Amino acid sequence: MGFGGIGPGSLILIVLIVILLFGTKKLRNVGGDLGGALRNFKKSMKEGEDEAKGDDTATLAKKDSDVIDAEVVEEKEKDKS
Repeated sequence: MGFGGIGPGSLILIVLIVILLFGTKKLRNVGGDLGGALRNFKKSMKEGEDEAKGDDTATLAKKDSDVIDAEVVEEKEKDKS
């Protein structure tokens, strides 16, 4: 017996029905989205652990890369005659 009384034949049938309902392209997109979400979750958990330990080197490196250099240019007002 398989999972909770479901055998391998039943699992194959369930997978085939899911593929027929959603299509392989949709399932591939869902799998990619799920993988990206898990990656982001692990990354944020690691950053949270680093902050809890007091290791701010990863945070400082990220803040430095977020800086945008810019120059403010003021336009001269035209004389109204």
